[in-house]
Amino acid sequence: MSQHIREFVRRQYGLDLEKIVIEQPPRVDFGEYALPLAFDLAKKLRKAPRKIAEEISAGIGQIEGFAKLKVAGAGYINARVDRAALAAAILKDEKPSAEIPPGKILVEHSSINPNKAAHIGHLRNAILGDTFVRLLQFAGRQVDVQNYIDNTGVQVADVVVGFLYIEKKSRAEIEQLAKTPSFDYYCWDLYAKVSQWYDLTPDNKKARLQTLHELEQGGNETAAVAELISIAILHRHLETMDRLDIEYDFLPRESEILHLHFWDAAFEKLKAAGVLYFEDSGKNKGCWVMRRAGTAGVARAPSPANGEPSGKDDRMNPVPMAYGADIRPEPSYEQISEDDQKVIVRSNGTVGYVGKDIAFHMWKFGLLGKDFGYRRFYLYPNGHQCWISAEQGEPEHPHFGDVERTYNVIDARQSEAQNAVIEALRGLGHGEYADKLTHFSYEMVALTPRCAAELGYELSEDDKARAYIEVSGRRGFGVKADDLLDALISAAKKEVDFRHPELAASDRQNISQQIAIGALRYFMLKYTKPSVIAFDFKEALSFEGETGPYAQYGVVRATNIFRKGGLDPETFCTDVASNVSAADLSPFLTGEQSIGVSPTTNDQQPTTGVTDLWELWLSASKTAFVIDQCIATTEPAYLAKHVFQLAQQFNTFYHRYPILSEENESRKQFLLATAAVVRRELIRALGVMGIEVPPVM
Repeated sequence: MSQHIREFVRRQYGLDLEKIVIEQPPRVDFGEYALPLAFDLAKKLRKAPRKIAEEISAGIGQIEGFAKLKVAGAGYINARVDRAALAAAILKDEKPSAEIPPGKILVEHSSINPNKAAHIGHLRNAILGDTFVRLLQFAGRQVDVQNYIDNTGVQVADVVVGFLYIEKKSRAEIEQLAKTPSFDYYCWDLYAKVSQWYDLTPDNKKARLQTLHELEQGGNETAAVAELISIAILHRHLETMDRLDIEYDFLPRESEILHLHFWDAAFEKLKAAGVLYFEDSGKNKGCWVMRRAGTAGVARAPSPANGEPSGKDDRMNPVPMAYGADIRPEPSYEQISEDDQKVIVRSNGTVGYVGKDIAFHMWKFGLLGKDFGYRRFYLYPNGHQCWISAEQGEPEHPHFGDVERTYNVIDARQSEAQNAVIEALRGLGHGEYADKLTHFSYEMVALTPRCAAELGYELSEDDKARAYIEVSGRRGFGVKADDLLDALISAAKKEVDFRHPELAASDRQNISQQIAIGALRYFMLKYTKPSVIAFDFKEALSFEGETGPYAQYGVVRATNIFRKGGLDPETFCTDVASNVSAADLSPFLTGEQSIGVSPTTNDQQPTTGVTDLWELWLSASKTAFVIDQCIATTEPAYLAKHVFQLAQQFNTFYHRYPILSEENESRKQFLLATAAVVRRELIRALGVMGIEVPPVM
């Protein structure tokens, strides 16, 4: 429809429309779609919107798949689809062909510091990231899934400090501990102890600085201990995420960014382009800094290669200079206030997180001229191979990097760091890649007081009155991901055991896991990304309301209809699709053929039943559209809302229409087709959310 209107407006008015807004009327009997186009054209054409709408609806002619266009109100164009034709296409699972953009997309998510057990906040990140990967794959895109491992940062250094300075353990002793299944839990407690130890005396923090230096240098005993710890923790993280069916293709590590000289190469480019400059005074004296995004300053002369200030403070005339394969203007350096400076390299010579991240993103887009070594790291039970970066890797490996676009799933607190990476790319002259870096930002996860109490935390009276309780790894207060999963599975199993004692223990366990994981994933996805989530067991596991189990139950109910009727829903859907025409469906969607309703509900006129049935078919047709919307807005919550609304509508349908007792065979076949289509779309949408449907609930 959009293309037809675009061509008509070009032909009739000589205007090119970049975007056509399509809305949904408040009631489906007005039409399935509404276009406010005439209001947008009114100023350009100097005509009343209604007049323009009448000209478009009268002159555009027949559009395939649409019954008619009708003008409404002051200038809306309401579009009514050919219901029977659309229903036949839905039944056959036909979708309009779409051109898939070229190039590979990189989604980086999880990125958990390998220093302790994963927690509930990491689960939101991983579930958002994994769902976005599934959305892109549904749309036909090639996706690389990467999990960035900060194995040389402060958090890992703190756990190393705990082992070497507080517990005074040898590498051999740490190695033995690392082999235990609860090593990540051990490090969780140790990490909290280190934070308390730092507060005892200022001298204790010197251990952190010394450890950080040794980690970045590599090739020493401290770095070997850090490698041992981070690898053991990383294995546990992958095992935890595998419980949620979350997988990765590649694990790039900060240690290789340093030791393979990614940062050194990036550092030279950043200095040459004037993105970084050496600060010779003030609180950042001795540091290499860049301008914070959104700030401005006065020009300043470049610092020489040895890092000493030049003393000049005038604007340099830009002249072309050769820089690799590109031509860059000679850089102009800015005098930036201390508050507007972002420190990239500290005065002690260690590079901060943002600097390494800039180098990493230059590699992502193929701008660095360097590559990782690669070696196999983790083989998933389904045979999928996950690779990790190495200084010297295997000769045969997949190709990573050189991507068309990258999405970084990182919480909102990292917005400044992400903006710094984007500004650095712009400063290097790569604005086209800066535009293709998306910070997939989200807010934190907390606990309801009830949930915190259920997990064994002692709460004050003030805590009990709060809307949510924040978690803190440094204080050791939080919910470990595996503990949360275990608690959810245990709660689900009590219900499954009660409802289905006849099933084998292994079947009840599998069903409990599917319900628990579905509850968790749905709970994390139903809130928009800027929302702070207060997690609650009872709410997440409820079989009523906007929850994963409610949606799963809708599918189980639909499946039971076919089971009781001795039919296979997939086979039925395929057979009906191949034998039923639009003409066969038309009477049930236009009111020509009445549909009986259950005597247990209020009697309704046939036209009302037709409207409800059509709205159910229409909702079922929107899965692909909603997925495109989720991708365009980087907001998976739209899919969760779609699933809930479709499950709600099916629940009403289930109670209203006595399908298997319907005496009229053609009506019965239509009602079964309705159930089959909705069941298929619910399974499909839940699958994109990473949620399986159990056989019973």
